[in-house]
Amino acid sequence: MTRIAPLELLSIGDLARRAGISVPTVRYYEQRGLIQSSRTAGNKRQFPRHTLRRLAVVAAGQRVGLTLQSIADALAELPTDRAPTQREWRRMSQAWATIVARRIRQLETLQSSLDGCIGCGCLSLGKCTLFNPGDEAAGEGPGSRWLRKADADASTP
Repeated sequence: MTRIAPLELLSIGDLARRAGISVPTVRYYEQRGLIQSSRTAGNKRQFPRHTLRRLAVVAAGQRVGLTLQSIADALAELPTDRAPTQREWRRMSQAWATIVARRIRQLETLQSSLDGCIGCGCLSLGKCTLFNPGDEAAGEGPGSRWLRKADADASTP
């Protein structure tokens, strides 16, 4: 493997290969402001080596389920001219830990409500807290029409 000097610039292809992503993904991340490049006289993108660290932050954020906007907000707090320090990463990851903890609580709530949903079968009983809180569907008749409607809406182009 070729060693890269800390101040050496990477082509878009080298950056994509080293980061394990596609060239179009690199372009997309640049368009979204997650990374930055400079241009050669021939208008080719060049990326500082520390961009690999920023892409690692993007990958970590995606792995914990953050949106690209949330990741971009976090990256906006980091310097663009160098890799983040351990202290900067720790501060950012603590904020992410709060988001992940909130998501875990939401998923646990969802998990506990699935029993009621699966148990009701038709999804129109008063105990269905997932799709029919307050038994709103009872007035429309029997069956899981809301679930079928949601499936139909999701499959409509």
